[in-house]
Amino acid sequence: MNRFHLTHATEFAYDGAVYESYNEVRLRPIHDDHQSCLSFRLITNPASRGSSYKDGFGNWIHLFNVLPQHRKLRIEAESVVLVHEVPTATSDVSLQELETMRPELLEAHFDWVTASAYVPHLPELGEIGSTVERSCDGTVAGFVQTASDFIHANFTYMKGATHVHSSVRDSITLRAGVCQDFAHVLLGVLRMRGLPARYVSGYLVSGGDSGSKQEEVIGGQASHAWAEVFIPGDGWIGFDPTLGNPIELRHIRVAYGRDYGDVPPVRGVYKGRAGQSLSVDVLFRPALDDTGNEHISERSSDQEVDTGPATELPQQQSQQ
Repeated sequence: MNRFHLTHATEFAYDGAVYESYNEVRLRPIHDDHQSCLSFRLITNPASRGSSYKDGFGNWIHLFNVLPQHRKLRIEAESVVLVHEVPTATSDVSLQELETMRPELLEAHFDWVTASAYVPHLPELGEIGSTVERSCDGTVAGFVQTASDFIHANFTYMKGATHVHSSVRDSITLRAGVCQDFAHVLLGVLRMRGLPARYVSGYLVSGGDSGSKQEEVIGGQASHAWAEVFIPGDGWIGFDPTLGNPIELRHIRVAYGRDYGDVPPVRGVYKGRAGQSLSVDVLFRPALDDTGNEHISERSSDQEVDTGPATELPQQQSQQ
């Protein structure tokens, strides 16, 4: 199935009254030649009137404010998405040929090649890149796939090993993390080799493979992250170092960024001295199952966030 009805509900519960909550949301799936967002709606409780715009990367951002005092804030995004196709790498451009293209790629894709806040250019990333280059087939596509495979094989998926503000240096030191971290490591390796690469925020819909790493990832939360790289001759191609599998029709794209800092699903601030806890529920429903009937799968995750006392506090959702 490649048509999905998605509901993403985020709820902040505060241990006291808060007010003047200002929020921005990136939850509307991407609409392009490979994926269609057939419908989208955003509901908040307390109710609010919002606005929306597209950022410089083409992502939809919805803004809303809740000014009166409140003890809970629920944000529910509902969308219907049709995934048409998944581009694959077919180019045989060599790494040697890439060297002559680097100035042109840097000029055309500056934001996707240079270092970013979460993905600094570190010597450790260069070392991984050198190891990968020695073992790949000498093509750009082969280098990217080998880099993704290396991260999948040498880094451990471990919830709690890192946090929402962790840098790529943290996951390299620990050799562990979650999808957000593995995407950052892959981005760093590729960019340091001169390849434009971007962070992808989205969803991974369960394929029903019980006991696999995929089920472990989705069981924590269906929100997911991976990377796309611009391969000369092919264009933008996705790679998922967390799963170690090719991008499939069950990878639903929501937003692009230089790193996670550009695309958090929910980001905001509020006034008050109350702490907060965060819960996220993601529900996805294929149009039809193999018998022609609708069925629903649901995954949920509760994340506790201790913000401590302050007059203006951040609220933000991470990706697992």
